[in-house]
Amino acid sequence: MKRLWLALKKPSKKWSVLSLLLIGTIIGIALIMVPHAGLEITGSTKFCISCHEMESTVYKEYQQTTHFSNASGVRAECKDCHIPPGTFSAIGRKIEASNDLYQKFITGSIDTPEKFEAKRAELAAREWERMKANNSATCRTCHNYDAMDHAKQHPEAAKQMKIAAKDNQSCIDCHKGIAHKMPDMSSGLKKDFEALIQMAEKQSDGETLYTLNQKPIFANKGDKEPEGSLLPASEIKVLKRDGDWLEVSITGWTETEGRRRVLSLLPGKRIFVSTLRGELQTRAKVEEEAVVPETGTKWSKLTTTAWIQKGELINQVEPIWSYAGTLYNNTCNQCHGAPDIKHYDANAWIGTLKGMLGFTSLNTQEERILLKYLQVNASDMPTEKQQ
Repeated sequence: MKRLWLALKKPSKKWSVLSLLLIGTIIGIALIMVPHAGLEITGSTKFCISCHEMESTVYKEYQQTTHFSNASGVRAECKDCHIPPGTFSAIGRKIEASNDLYQKFITGSIDTPEKFEAKRAELAAREWERMKANNSATCRTCHNYDAMDHAKQHPEAAKQMKIAAKDNQSCIDCHKGIAHKMPDMSSGLKKDFEALIQMAEKQSDGETLYTLNQKPIFANKGDKEPEGSLLPASEIKVLKRDGDWLEVSITGWTETEGRRRVLSLLPGKRIFVSTLRGELQTRAKVEEEAVVPETGTKWSKLTTTAWIQKGELINQVEPIWSYAGTLYNNTCNQCHGAPDIKHYDANAWIGTLKGMLGFTSLNTQEERILLKYLQVNASDMPTEKQQ
């Protein structure tokens, strides 16, 4: 080892110092230029779509968006969105992308349109997570909150952008569908709800239960015709268990001068707990009364007893809210950004969500759970009621 070190320290007998400097310079330039050229070539759109999996799917979608063709003539290429700025960040992203080669040449996991669609949600979620982690650094190379002229934006867009700028919100939070078709998230959501039902089957032995779905309620055990229904995520108290039947206590608020057919979570707020009619309505007892200051209307807190059948009841409400939060983010917070859940009060959320539902594929059960989740987290809800 010592001899080797001494040999390295001796001047070269064959090469001049100038030659060594020239060779070193050439090697140094090569070490700089070759990786740079490699990054440029592998970051070009032409290279990205050289795989037919990309050309026949996401590239065609991208060609239909404003990032490909617009009035200003500024085009965002693949690298502008998918390779973060900075040498080390770009190299790191390229190393991650080596997995793409494995998927293409070894597994063939997305080599047909059918296979790609099956994995679209997974691939999209991975990319959203990556962009979220770097606070949409690629987007910000072109878009800057400080440079925006809100007077030239649509009034609603300007309103949302001001909120986003105040919180330094990541671009991907609201613009997930900006360049490629949104994945169908419904299958994953259905699996989440099925998991919730399985959880309820094992965790429904408590004295306080919460409904996963709308459930009919009966005046007596074994009745065939219901006399009302419980809405999703409603709280009930178990009084008696008898086989597949449960006698329960239901509590809620209703307008004192009204027909008392609908119970709400709080006075003045249309957060529905249950509907009542017939015997269930007549046996209800007034527990408390209150006046809503904003409207001056009188409300009564009623409690009634009813019978329900087992199933789709769970000990805790938190898993329901967790599912509802995922439901909101995956369906309402995709293409153009849904409002913050505290943006509206409990009653205003009814009309707001109704206006958004036309752009979703939610079923009735999902709509009702989502609405109650938004309402209990609304701007005018007491902190102890929010989840």
